[in-house]
Amino acid sequence: MPTIKSFPLPDLGEGLTEADLLTWLVAVGDTIELNQNIAEVETAKAAVELPSPFAGVVAALHVSEGDTVEVGVPIIDIRVGADNEDGVESEPAASQVDEVVAAVDEDERVPVLVGYGVAKEGSSRRGGRGTAAVTPTPTAQNGKPLAAPPVRKIAKDNAVDLADVPPTGARGDVTRDDVESYLHGADTAGEQIPSRVGREVRTPIKGVRKHTADAMVRSAFTAPHVTEFVTVDVTETLTLLESLRSSAHFADVRLTPLALVAKAVLVALKSNPSLNSSWDEAAQEIVTKHYVNLGIAAATPRGLMVPNIKDAHELSLVDIARALSELTRTAKEGKSSPADLADGTITITNVGVFGVDAGTPILNPGEAAILCFGSIRRMPWEHEGEIALRSVTTLSLSFDHRLVDGQQGSQFLALVGRLLSAPMDMIALS
Repeated sequence: MPTIKSFPLPDLGEGLTEADLLTWLVAVGDTIELNQNIAEVETAKAAVELPSPFAGVVAALHVSEGDTVEVGVPIIDIRVGADNEDGVESEPAASQVDEVVAAVDEDERVPVLVGYGVAKEGSSRRGGRGTAAVTPTPTAQNGKPLAAPPVRKIAKDNAVDLADVPPTGARGDVTRDDVESYLHGADTAGEQIPSRVGREVRTPIKGVRKHTADAMVRSAFTAPHVTEFVTVDVTETLTLLESLRSSAHFADVRLTPLALVAKAVLVALKSNPSLNSSWDEAAQEIVTKHYVNLGIAAATPRGLMVPNIKDAHELSLVDIARALSELTRTAKEGKSSPADLADGTITITNVGVFGVDAGTPILNPGEAAILCFGSIRRMPWEHEGEIALRSVTTLSLSFDHRLVDGQQGSQFLALVGRLLSAPMDMIALS
């Protein structure tokens, strides 16, 4: 006999309490398979796709695209056990959502991950489960404008209600051009129409940008920042880089200056462990890590993200270069998982790719230091008693003065600079 199973929004990692539903990948009436992706959601850390814990038919969608949903709130109902030849009801199996406690029937409380509880009754948050009935996702038949997911994303980012946009698509759907014309105050026929945004674009502060803003404010006002600078001649590093690129060991690897900067940081941490520590306020302890999860700040279409290379201290230069390529590619595609972004111990931010010489970066919360790598420029420089044209860069280091005093920070930054000036020392100390 068929039954209705409700699937609640699971905790997607690190005790997150909510997520934004970006796109439904299924509709009411669709037949879905176990582990089939049913929706894309954005947490404060990453955009992820949710797999279904059941096989069956979609009976209801409880939230709309763009809604913010609390962990533990049902987002979809699935009719399972219908029309099976053997009459046996479909059951969830071990899958990508093993961490989600089994969903239950609609009239039961919805458990989530152990230790996180459920959404409180009477929640007033949009999409929450309270005294008011949850509104199912509208469809074209019950008033929701037709639009492709990318068009909905553009509308959401610009705070545009699609119901206000005159559609011109072949199926009566709202197109990208319709939204852009609406933002500029004119419809596709050239007639002026009222615009909610006028000459301004208002973007909701949600997802990664909200998390980044909260984290940076928290870091700036809880950790006493100090920033130091050093300008170094990296001509020898670039020469080594060209030599390594021609080596068979790096034949299938994209080797960049950032890989050698990362290696220099890892070598320098061996004699400067205070830069790889954290402040535990609750326990009133300084936690010094004997492992390095090296964060790399990445500018993505969804905002600044800092995925990290796990146990980077154990990797060779070849492995670091491979990890950097994979990390940046995944981040720019918006596919970094919460695990990729968690548990970093020290960070590098490369502002040189933007043509910037230096900066005073803000610490990633929970970390003691962040190194800023500036652009490499050819300029006159004293070399072996003469003025010569050399490749020069500026490194800046921000550190938490509770964990790192001036001597420790200065010694670390000076050593990173020396290793990049004389990269053979880096090999000797590895």
